[in-house]
Amino acid sequence: MITGKNYIGSQLKASGDKTFKTFNPQLNTENPWSFVEATSAEIEEAAALANEAFKVYKNCTGKEKAAFLNAIADEILAIGDPLLDLYCAESGLPRGRAEGERGRTIFQLRSFADMLIEGSWLEATLDTAIPDRQPLPKEDLRKMLVPIGPIVVFGSSNFPFAFSTAGGDTASALAAGCPVIVKSHSMHIGTGEMVASAVIKAAQKTNMPEGVFSNLIGSGVVVGGALVSHPLVKGVGFTGSIKGGRALYDLASQRPEPIPVFAEMGSINPVVVLPKALENESKKWATVYAGSITLGTGQFCTNPGLLLGIKGEDLTRFISELSTEIEKIAPSCMLHPSIHADFNQGRELLKSQSGVQTVAEYKGEIAPNFASQTLLTVEGKTFLENPTLSHEVFGPFSIIVQCDDEAQLTSIIDQLAGQLTATVLAEGSEIENYKAVIAALQNRVGRIIFNGVPTGVEVCPSMIHGGPYPASSDSRFTAVGLDAVKRWVRPFSYQNWPNALLPIELQDENPLGILRLVNSKQTYSHIEKCQEKPFFA
Repeated sequence: MITGKNYIGSQLKASGDKTFKTFNPQLNTENPWSFVEATSAEIEEAAALANEAFKVYKNCTGKEKAAFLNAIADEILAIGDPLLDLYCAESGLPRGRAEGERGRTIFQLRSFADMLIEGSWLEATLDTAIPDRQPLPKEDLRKMLVPIGPIVVFGSSNFPFAFSTAGGDTASALAAGCPVIVKSHSMHIGTGEMVASAVIKAAQKTNMPEGVFSNLIGSGVVVGGALVSHPLVKGVGFTGSIKGGRALYDLASQRPEPIPVFAEMGSINPVVVLPKALENESKKWATVYAGSITLGTGQFCTNPGLLLGIKGEDLTRFISELSTEIEKIAPSCMLHPSIHADFNQGRELLKSQSGVQTVAEYKGEIAPNFASQTLLTVEGKTFLENPTLSHEVFGPFSIIVQCDDEAQLTSIIDQLAGQLTATVLAEGSEIENYKAVIAALQNRVGRIIFNGVPTGVEVCPSMIHGGPYPASSDSRFTAVGLDAVKRWVRPFSYQNWPNALLPIELQDENPLGILRLVNSKQTYSHIEKCQEKPFFA
């Protein structure tokens, strides 16, 4: 049942008078439910509750937090088909996508739960005292990661499950020991409320403190701005546009106490297509990339929006084959009329640029809010001289740049803004001859793919979903994978602290049996078995 209200902790509240509805882009009509925007008093209450919850939640054990995360996963699954139906009604995405994304969300939650039980993520480090060291004694120092405080998470438009209410930002922040206030995305508020209800039930079943999670509604920028500005909020997670992410970043930096904003803000994900890959497998790559460009109506942050090749017969043939394959694919629905309008505006802007040629565009009849996938091509020199051509068009769109040679290709890469991914298509050892290209790509991206597609982000410890600005606001961190938890923690040291008063993760006995760095050696043992002098003594 959809109430249209805000979750302020476990309480449903709607004291405001501003309401709005979500939209079904498949049916091209409003959904029936009305939602009430959070008031300033409700924002204040949610922040105060989160702050009080933090005093308790930060001390919960890894096992207690893991039980909470696993319970969230269980409660989401328990909702069943109604949640999937609502997801589709608010996003226009197909049922298979809803099921797959729910599965990924469950996997993320359970992965962080497993990480908490294993324990080494805390980076517990112990350097024991050496009283007789000369010329000065060495103090006992012990360090671990600790949570930073209440976090505001902004739901994303294109992933109503995996990057929204109980998505990766929320799961990682809760794993770190930080209460979460979600600013639910206005395009799928109903889906957000259903998922929020699951989080609240899980919190109650596992005896988590009241206020460990809240879910607030807002149709514009007022609620989000108030949350980021609130002095009790200590960090922000955001997935969306450069404009939106930068606005939050600037707002957070202007506070009396600036706070970190971890924003993933978009990317055109360059694909370098080397000659021999096209000489031998151009048809294969044309088919693969037609599917990647149009996957999910191109509404992925890892969509391949830029293809770079070196002029020649093989590239000419590839452009023709890719054009044919793209035009074969039936158009699909975009998330919202406003996103569809932005897509059309963006692609028309790039189509209108001097020297640009449209080589593929779906020409059949298209339903409202469905996107006409488009492929453009342009000379390398023209691309270098026109920064507009490197702008992201969010949707099923890509532009192929025909470079004169490797030097021009490298120059184009060097000129690009920061990106989430880069991909290299190459045949065997061909890549060895393009070391300058690979080095240039490494300077511009967070993840590089060999002979694959950028669409698809694995949730695992080795994943980096981030990159140099503006792909993300801080390229040292990832928004996907277990290391995402490091955004919400800080290192903290204890010096000469009584063993019994230390957190159990740092006590001599290692009661949790976790992997720790003791006197520069990785070990599961308790301190008595690791009393060798450190390497640097």
